[in-house]
Amino acid sequence: MLIRTWRWLTIMLTALSLVPALAHLLEMPAKMTYDGTLWLRLQQSLYGAFGTFGGAFEVGAVITTIVLVILVRDRPPAFGWTLLGAACVVAAHVAFWIWLAPVNATIAATAPGTLPADWTGLRSQWEYTHAARAVLQIIALGALVFSVVGETPAGTFRRSVT
Repeated sequence: MLIRTWRWLTIMLTALSLVPALAHLLEMPAKMTYDGTLWLRLQQSLYGAFGTFGGAFEVGAVITTIVLVILVRDRPPAFGWTLLGAACVVAAHVAFWIWLAPVNATIAATAPGTLPADWTGLRSQWEYTHAARAVLQIIALGALVFSVVGETPAGTFRRSVT
């Protein structure tokens, strides 16, 4: 029962952490065409809840996937899929701290009249890192679901026909 509950929590937190990442990915094509002033205004006004709620879900997903790897370590093939999911969740989180946090700090301290000359480089770093994080989180969610499917006995969901 502990593993089932922990799996459910892990899958839910991973799915919830994917929501803002996927939103960033879907916004990317349009945002890559915006001029600096509009891009900066969106960055500074649109994403407050993304960091607050998305960050909490993501930290929860990192913690729960690591614990889940330990819980299923003796249950192949669930272990392999869970390890892949954990690696992707952790990689997405590390990417935030390496490539996104510095851009966020720069943008937070920038006024429209003081947009850095290399703002397009900052935009590219921000947008492409979010795209990579979305892909990592999609893979993580899929791997975690496969970890459950791999342990589901064949015929579990088959209806009996009389």
